[in-house]
Amino acid sequence: MTDLDAVTLRAAYDAQLRPELPDPVPAGVTVEQDGPLYRVLGLDHGGFLTYRDLGGLTGAALDELIARQVELFRQRGERVEWKLAGHDEPADLPDRLRSAGFVPEERETVVIGPVAPLAATLPVVPEGVRLREVTARADLDRIVAMEEEVWEADRSHLGTALEREIETDPQSITIVVAEAGETVVSAGWIRYLPGSGFASLWGGSTLPQWRRRGIYRALVVHRARLAAQRERTLLQVDASDDSRPILERLGLVAVTTTTPYVYTP
Repeated sequence: MTDLDAVTLRAAYDAQLRPELPDPVPAGVTVEQDGPLYRVLGLDHGGFLTYRDLGGLTGAALDELIARQVELFRQRGERVEWKLAGHDEPADLPDRLRSAGFVPEERETVVIGPVAPLAATLPVVPEGVRLREVTARADLDRIVAMEEEVWEADRSHLGTALEREIETDPQSITIVVAEAGETVVSAGWIRYLPGSGFASLWGGSTLPQWRRRGIYRALVVHRARLAAQRERTLLQVDASDDSRPILERLGLVAVTTTTPYVYTP
């Protein structure tokens, strides 16, 4: 891939994927607009702030926009995530967010690549492991248990959030588990983003003892095939430092970074 390809893919990311709003909107979730910014309320893990760009806001006007979000979520007593892309303007936006009480969490890299080559790849699943598409709450709870073992943190909101997505539109998401016997050793899901050529990949956490066996790669290839079946042409992933090298070897290209800035009352 050339630099121009990365620039073109980032432009497609901005035009087609941002702002990152639920579509359709699950029951109990609302979306509000505040200037160029969108607030998503009623999520299981707090609020979410997203935008395509900030419309040229700088200085005091930008500080006022940030302060309004802080005050609203302070009154609600809820945490809120401001999703910051590495190429967002103005350049001092991260400093302004920190000054307002937002705390940056782990940065990820946005990678994008074509579906077709991956969909044509034969998924090699390690011996003793099978991939299975799931929708039942019992399977979602097994995913939560695996994620909590990996991250040593409460992930209970995840099962409820995925269940709500399935109930709202079962055609908008596919959840895939990798199982060894009765144990979920990894899981990932794919969202088919309406009004775009994109599908996005999420999850991919794998139990430590099952890593470096090709399970994550197999999950990526399986989901690329699902994307191709739904006539999506591009895959997008917010990649961790662990998954980024695997995805780049599969042909995806880094186009920007993304960092969650979180305000907690």
